[in-house]
Amino acid sequence: MSVSAPTPAPLSFREKFGYGLGDTASNFVFHTINVFLFYYYTDVFGLAAGAAGTLFIVARFFDAVSDPLMGALADRTQTRWGKYRPYLLWMAVPFGIAGYLLFANPDLSASGKLIYAYITYILMMLVYTAINIPYSAMLGVITPSSQERTSLSTFRFVCAFAGQFLIVAAARPLIAKFGEGNEAAGFQATMAIFAVVAVGLFVFTFLTTRERVQPPPSQKPDLRKELGLLVRNRPWVILSIAGVLTLANVAIRGAVTVHYFKYYVGDDGTPWFGVFDLTTVFMTSGTLALIAGVACTPLFTRFAGKRSLMIWLSAANALAMASFFFIPPEATVLMLVVNILGTFIIGPTPALVWAMFADAADYGMWKLGHRSTALVFSSAQFAQKMGLTIGGGVPGIVLAYYGFVANDIQTESSLLGVRLLFTILPAAFAIGGVIAIWFYPLRESDVAQMEQDLATAEST
Repeated sequence: MSVSAPTPAPLSFREKFGYGLGDTASNFVFHTINVFLFYYYTDVFGLAAGAAGTLFIVARFFDAVSDPLMGALADRTQTRWGKYRPYLLWMAVPFGIAGYLLFANPDLSASGKLIYAYITYILMMLVYTAINIPYSAMLGVITPSSQERTSLSTFRFVCAFAGQFLIVAAARPLIAKFGEGNEAAGFQATMAIFAVVAVGLFVFTFLTTRERVQPPPSQKPDLRKELGLLVRNRPWVILSIAGVLTLANVAIRGAVTVHYFKYYVGDDGTPWFGVFDLTTVFMTSGTLALIAGVACTPLFTRFAGKRSLMIWLSAANALAMASFFFIPPEATVLMLVVNILGTFIIGPTPALVWAMFADAADYGMWKLGHRSTALVFSSAQFAQKMGLTIGGGVPGIVLAYYGFVANDIQTESSLLGVRLLFTILPAAFAIGGVIAIWFYPLRESDVAQMEQDLATAEST
């Protein structure tokens, strides 16, 4: 006689919202890094573009290697609060301090500044790993329901993009207000505020969530075995390849957004809409579109599965990015419209892909007989950080090749480099991600069967 699987209880709004605010916390530092750090290094801190690009490659490589190690450590953690949740409490304050130090701007020699940048950036990435790997892994253990995970992931990225909106809307005005003409002082004060907010939000996430899914009591930790099983987990392999390519496109475009508007479009910081300059309007309107897009994720999934949505939405966004190469600098309204459409289209994909990684963790238990949730998520972030490594290094190398000089009148060649980095290159990486997802093996019928089989096994 078969045993019917119990139906998981739905998660409360409070827990979903509390979990989502954890990614808001991450983004108060991490999105600031993605959008402003390359500009800060080249135009404020005084590093050469090539040196900054090399820094991103070297530091992010070491950071990426730490991800699987952190995942293995988290999987082996045993506390009364669970495996992954306590790291939100333990690492919140170090996360805020490391974020602040990135923009502290000490008075050092040129070589001293480069050394300081390496130390603080590597420190920041290691602390980010220590808090974000367990946070991401919580998606796989808060609920066993694939449907609830998609909902939880949607909350996560609505909150993440809301945090990004606050950052891009507030950062430049705050930098101008606190700096009073001194960008270095403005960045330092603004980052201090963002760091305090991030610490508070991580603590709130810790207080409002709990873990429910546990590995079988008979399962013994064995890192070599787990890594071997991981490379046999085809859904994880495909998602990781797509993650490298997708995050490379995000990092490349994000790193040069300020450069694109400052040097190609000619935004000198003059208010363009109310008190906001054009760069801020571009980033905030795009982030609002992202929020709207990710909020529509449950609606999109009524009409297509996660794999199909990832393919079509990512391809459409790649087309939108590439089209910017043909938009003249004076067509600012057209830029805003195309960006809003592109970011709305791509909005659901982060929620979808992290729900797919949770499915990949279940696949490991279903087909391979072993659950290593944090290792799956940490290795996923390893792949994505390799994408960030590529994407973080490419802008510096390309700008140096095309003769870019910060705070100077740009040549036609250097402007071409900026334009390629903002348009064609990220679009090419995005198309590579689409091709990878095409080979993703799990359809919605497979996920439903997997969820049923695992629930039945756990109830017997």
